[in-house]
Amino acid sequence: MSEQTGSGGGLNEYIQHHLTQNTVQLGGGGFHVDTWVVSLVLGLIFVLWFGLAARRATAGVPSKGQAFVELILEFVDGQVKDTFHGDRSSITPLALTIFVWVVMMNGMDLLPLDMPGWIVKTTAGAEVAHHTYFRWVPTADLNTTFGLSVPVFFIILYHSMKAKGIGGFGKELLTAPFHAHGTGAKLVLAPANLMLNLIEYAVKPVSLAMRLFGNMYGGELVFMLIAGLLGGSLLMFVPGVIFNAAWALFHILIVLLQAFIFMILTVVYIAGAYESH
Repeated sequence: MSEQTGSGGGLNEYIQHHLTQNTVQLGGGGFHVDTWVVSLVLGLIFVLWFGLAARRATAGVPSKGQAFVELILEFVDGQVKDTFHGDRSSITPLALTIFVWVVMMNGMDLLPLDMPGWIVKTTAGAEVAHHTYFRWVPTADLNTTFGLSVPVFFIILYHSMKAKGIGGFGKELLTAPFHAHGTGAKLVLAPANLMLNLIEYAVKPVSLAMRLFGNMYGGELVFMLIAGLLGGSLLMFVPGVIFNAAWALFHILIVLLQAFIFMILTVVYIAGAYESH
């Protein structure tokens, strides 16, 4: 990672360096190694963490770790119960996975921005660090947010067809929201209904992905600006620490809020799949 600097050209270089993914060519396109590695590691940590907590759970007085896991589970299950009025045996695990995993990925933004560069520089030298790229906030990568929202989209379609049947789901696409009496009127309105429904369904994964990406990308960029402008000299060290700490405290709300919004909208969309127009 490049050194911090306060000059205009240096600041641009600094930000561009930190915005560059660690990419390899795979299948004719770019594969973001850093995004994949961090997402996978955090996902495995989540599975091991909650899996061990479930295996070690006791009926008596819970440990602090068990109490914390139970607190998260009860919070998520309460949100699902208030939103989805059906069998939530598969919905709560989905919501729990989304919430905790997204919080963990968002939370990477609170770690020191230049830590990967410092590690590479310490172990391999400044020249290697200058040519090494590593972004460790997966949700600041559009590939991650769409990688989350697209499966959610197919889950919504599954629940729609499960609730209404394939025939009922297809009929609803052609006959709602503009209802009509008579075969001729239904045929006339069918193209408009189909177009509106397709747009409505397509907007859901796009809005989920873009909302999460935009907020995390913006937060990451603010950290880069603070580090680039205030981290170039010893004189600016104290102001840099203060500004970074202030933004980090505010950013904690964004980290949690964006994970909550992604989770609750997923549950709302699934609940909507069981309702007819």
